Amino acid sequence: MELLSRTRTTTCSIPSHPHGFKALMSLYRQRRNLRKLDDASLRDIGLSRHDALTEANRAPWDVPSHWKA
Repeated sequence: MELLSRTRTTTCSIPSHPHGFKALMSLYRQRRNLRKLDDASLRDIGLSRHDALTEANRAPWDVPSHWKA
């Protein structure tokens, strides 16, 4: 057990968002759906295709800064 605790490293942390895993899954679904929007829908929310794809391609652990402790 000691060996495990000494060699264990983490490359990302769980966000401090109150809902944790559910919030991460919601963010994943939102980014996935953002990729599917057509140009007219993107214009409605004030995003360019480039902006939408940039956000959609972010890593799952790349959460909004207000989630981080």
